[in-house]
Amino acid sequence: MMFRIDRDVLAEAVAWTARSLPARPSVPVLAGMRLEVTEDQRLKLSGFDYEVSAEVTLDLQTGEAGVVLVSGKLLAEITRALPAQPVELVVDGAKAVVTCGSARFTLLTMPVEDYPSLPAMPPAAGRVGSDVFASAVGQVAVAAGKDDTLPMLTGVRMEIDGDTVTLAATDRYRLAVRELKWQPEQPGFQAVAMIPGRTLADTAKALGGSGAEVEIALSSAGGTGEGMIGFSSSGRRTTTRLLDPEFPKYRSLLPTEFSARADLSTGSFVEAVKRVALVAERNTPVRLAFRGGEVVLEAGSGDEAQAVEALPVDFDGDEINIAFNHQFLLEGLGAIDSDIARLQFTTPTKPAILTAGKPVDEGANEDYRYLIMPIRLSS
Repeated sequence: MMFRIDRDVLAEAVAWTARSLPARPSVPVLAGMRLEVTEDQRLKLSGFDYEVSAEVTLDLQTGEAGVVLVSGKLLAEITRALPAQPVELVVDGAKAVVTCGSARFTLLTMPVEDYPSLPAMPPAAGRVGSDVFASAVGQVAVAAGKDDTLPMLTGVRMEIDGDTVTLAATDRYRLAVRELKWQPEQPGFQAVAMIPGRTLADTAKALGGSGAEVEIALSSAGGTGEGMIGFSSSGRRTTTRLLDPEFPKYRSLLPTEFSARADLSTGSFVEAVKRVALVAERNTPVRLAFRGGEVVLEAGSGDEAQAVEALPVDFDGDEINIAFNHQFLLEGLGAIDSDIARLQFTTPTKPAILTAGKPVDEGANEDYRYLIMPIRLSS
């Protein structure tokens, strides 16, 4: 087996595939990356750890058919460091020799026959623009839990209903919901899937920016969502096993009526929260007092460092004092993708909703909502 290819093309493809390789594989062979040159002069790079698979297909001008398995992380480090010249890989017995300019690396191969076969791509369910998909997933995945002992909170719930996809994630302290339009393969298609949040975020980010469409494939069309989901775009495909579809009934948590609304400059609000939070100990809140045309941000107490800052605000409704975990607030502000941030309140002890600011007379439903639980203030 041998092939010759442009260094940048190979390095990007190897880096994409290496993302799915486990840091601590249960068996050594799972740390490998499978490289196959097909009879029709294509190079397929793939990785699989029984949970997540990734595969890239590249066109070759020069290649001899064959298969080899080498250390994926090492190959990624080597290809990233090579000079900007064509790369040649030749398999010689139990070794793979990588040559680029005057640089030459010899890698030990691993037994290909011990490597698991990649799962087949599930049936195609529909398509969505890669940039829209990457943005939507990024907005929602920020609220997914990081505690693996609560697996249902580490995922992103995907609900498909006709041409509308709803993504939702929560870690019990905040909830992010985003709706987007897509093109289903079948009108009226419905499905629910619970996707590992970290895997979905990595996949969406890696597939975004190309301007191409992402094809989404589900293994249980119209079913409970158990099984597998796949994503493919521009010669790249990845699959992941789904989590148990159990998820909190989140729609009932989203308030429909509010006692107050505040619109602020997102940039100014972010910078003020960051400054005031410098004196906030871990898990201590930033307090917000909304009244008239300003909001006063405070952190700290009389026995320790304190910070106070005031910002102008377009405020309507009952005056309110409320407090939030500053990191959760900042992550929500970073996700709304708007110059104006809108906070809507009911009471100081009930969740607030953060959305992109819109004119008050616009009654359209927001496509992104970030619910954040307040921290109870001691009286």
